[in-house]
Amino acid sequence: MQVRHKGYRIRGFYRVAQIGYCWAMRHPDCHKRLKILSFFDKHGLAATQDAFGISRRTLYRWKAALKAAGGDASALTPRSCAPKRKRRPMTDPRLVEAIRRLRNEYPNLGKEKLHLLLQPWCLEEGIRLPSVSTIGRIIARDTHKMRLVPRRLDARGRIKPMRRVRKMRRPKGFQGEPLEVFATDTIERFRDGQRAYLLTLIDPVSRFACACAVPSKSSRYTAAALKAILSLLPSTPRVLLSDNGSEFERHFADTAQAYGIQRWYTYPKTPKMNAHCERFNRTLQETFVDYHEDLLFTDLKEFNRKLAQWLLAYNTVLPHHSLNGFSPLQFLIQHNKKCQRYWT
Repeated sequence: MQVRHKGYRIRGFYRVAQIGYCWAMRHPDCHKRLKILSFFDKHGLAATQDAFGISRRTLYRWKAALKAAGGDASALTPRSCAPKRKRRPMTDPRLVEAIRRLRNEYPNLGKEKLHLLLQPWCLEEGIRLPSVSTIGRIIARDTHKMRLVPRRLDARGRIKPMRRVRKMRRPKGFQGEPLEVFATDTIERFRDGQRAYLLTLIDPVSRFACACAVPSKSSRYTAAALKAILSLLPSTPRVLLSDNGSEFERHFADTAQAYGIQRWYTYPKTPKMNAHCERFNRTLQETFVDYHEDLLFTDLKEFNRKLAQWLLAYNTVLPHHSLNGFSPLQFLIQHNKKCQRYWT
């Protein structure tokens, strides 16, 4: 039997329900004011003023509000102290149009650069030059933030705005468990007009690493390499961290989704967010690829066979400074609650 909520497929139903829950919750000051009124009824006005420092007018206003609400303590919720009539900033319309014109001529120009470009114009028009912060507030007060959005045509010839795709980034200060997060990257080698690529993965915690040479940078090949690497791991990682390259989209993304792996992306031109994988790429190139580069361009199968032998030594024999002289496999055995046969 299939059970569904009453608000199933009703747009905005659960949001309204959440607002209702928040509306039913009482403000903490309601209980405090209710206790003050109880004290006032028991000990009188003078004692209440000495104990809490509240004026007579406020006490009787609280009491009248509570009586009008039938004893509901929610009537004692503090009201907003904001003034009913707020001052509105007065900005010269010519200055607003000048900022809009510059933002259209140079799409989405920042407030610091606008401040420099407005200096000769303000001097010529006799208008006081606003500060950088004031220019930012003028832009923020605009209905569309004076932002010029690129547009394209859909299949029917209608103008359709281009929407940016939001990508998950690595949380700051994240400390994962061993084999929980894997950082991935690609290495590109160029020789005699030919290009060769390697897909690399590494666990930033245990430094357990994998790599595979692929014939092309296409996501079809990187997805096949990812499947082969995941079959070697004792457990499927929870997250994959990568840059925004095309080799990590389409088939690669579909493979990660099929395995239930979440994706994290680095910011553009920020390789330091994937520092562990970048450092492993250097080690891999300096200690293996430089000595077997001919095989990388001539015999990819033999190159991957020798690469597997090197990775076996890297993960099981070679000590790592970051692991206090242990190899990645020794580190995993010490920090894994499961038995050692788990790895064999």
